[in-house]
Amino acid sequence: QNDLAVQKKKIEEVETWLKMHIFQRQPKQGGSVLLLTGPPGCGKTATLQILARDLGLQVQEWTNPLSLDFTKEDLRNMFGHDSNFHTFPSQAQAALFQDFLLRANKYNKLQMLGESSENDKKLILIEDIPNQFYRDPGSLHEILRSFVRRSRCPLVFIISDNFSGDSNQRSLFPTEIVEELCICNISFKPVAPTNMMKVLNRIAAAEASMNRENYTLDRTSLELLCRGCSGDIRSAINSLQFSSTKGCSLEKKFWSKKKKSSTIKCDETGVSKVRKKSKCDTSEDQEIQAIGGKDASIFLFHALGKIIYCKREAVSEAECPQLPAHLSGHRRDTLLIQPEEIVEKSHMSGSMFNLYLHQNYMDFFSDIDDVVRASEYLSTADVLCSNWSARLVMESYSASVATRGVIHSNTSRAFAHQQGGMGFRPLHKPQWFLIHKKYQENCIAAKSLFSSFCLPPECLQTELLPYLAMLANPMRNQAQIAFIQDVGRLPLKRHFGRLQLEALGDKDPGVPELSHGDGDPEGLPSSQSSGSDLPGSQPQPVAAQALLEEEELRIEEYDSD
Repeated sequence: QNDLAVQKKKIEEVETWLKMHIFQRQPKQGGSVLLLTGPPGCGKTATLQILARDLGLQVQEWTNPLSLDFTKEDLRNMFGHDSNFHTFPSQAQAALFQDFLLRANKYNKLQMLGESSENDKKLILIEDIPNQFYRDPGSLHEILRSFVRRSRCPLVFIISDNFSGDSNQRSLFPTEIVEELCICNISFKPVAPTNMMKVLNRIAAAEASMNRENYTLDRTSLELLCRGCSGDIRSAINSLQFSSTKGCSLEKKFWSKKKKSSTIKCDETGVSKVRKKSKCDTSEDQEIQAIGGKDASIFLFHALGKIIYCKREAVSEAECPQLPAHLSGHRRDTLLIQPEEIVEKSHMSGSMFNLYLHQNYMDFFSDIDDVVRASEYLSTADVLCSNWSARLVMESYSASVATRGVIHSNTSRAFAHQQGGMGFRPLHKPQWFLIHKKYQENCIAAKSLFSSFCLPPECLQTELLPYLAMLANPMRNQAQIAFIQDVGRLPLKRHFGRLQLEALGDKDPGVPELSHGDGDPEGLPSSQSSGSDLPGSQPQPVAAQALLEEEELRIEEYDSD
């Protein structure tokens, strides 16, 4: 355990769970499921394997079966005229997976030569999940329900995070299944640079002690290598091996060039220490990608935080370019981030990122004039993407205007020593999703309930239904009456209630799950989307249509005076 570059707290959490569900398990207690998540290369599998060895546990791991090798005779028999494909020697992965769980739960591993049979405690490890479950998660859920009822040993799933939005964890293990089966989720974080440096130093020292003919990297090179791997220690070790190979071009060209260039850039006269550091970091970040560096990704929650909290580095007045007197209010300390890079690393479109920024920025402002300026920048950013033909080209400019505009407008965070006088504030998902969804539902319902008027849904809701709502003679169809009252009349309240905000989690994807159908070019919800999470004030269109057909009611057309 001492060799692991994982946080000690995470190791203790996994060890405590294993002891509780294996050694302290009640006789009639069912199976239990553990879900380990985190970015690739953060030590999930290594932690589990080492803890299992320390606790004396057998690990039975599932691997997806490979396709079989067929001879010409087998193929001739399978695809012959008389075969009808009945002899095809294949079996669905889901059936094989269910059979594996049954056998792994019922039988122990084979005892190999030199192994002791004293301890029969074991766990089942699933890291390579069958592809069928991604298309049909319900089949996995049924298998897990059966396993939890009948199993005698724990089941451990290991899933790596995906930053692009299509989270495997959310599709395979939705919240309702996690709560129903009491699945424990332990989330690992990327390996810290200090821990990664210790591991790489230990590996380099071990290689040097074995007198292998490898090129030894100095401390500066190792630090650059760690920075380029974005917390992935597996990638860092592979890059270390590649960079240390004798005769590798990196030894003669890349590293020497890096040292010279970084030294020259950092030794420029007239630049402060802080500015020197930032310049060196920029050059290193650009060059480090040449030795297996990974593209850094950021979850939306952290990307928004970096923009809204906008941390800065202090710059003295002597080093800061002097602005004219009428522009002195625009003086700012240097940002520690590049907003355009943050948006790019969040794997979101510019307009979608602006949507989240617009929902959350006001909670971090303390001056109404700052809010006015920020809202003007957001409006300008929206105008840049208003023309659909140029939207793909203008999105990056729109995101740049919105993010830099919000950052610059917040005068309470203009300098490094200012923190705006606010602590942590929760982030929320945009209300736009909920409102757009309700709007689409209303359009579908209006088109279905009032189809005889031959009007577009927008005209029905803005022109016809408010007029019908004022008439003394109501509709005879209860579905129509309910819809007219919901759409055609405003509630008699002095203050409208706010929609309930949905909190944004640290690993939530930015784009909500879409229903089947054509969506917006922005990746926004589909017009056919409907969900039970919305308070449906009107009946479903299908039910309303069935009611019309059953009662054979005819909508009366009213002639105005």
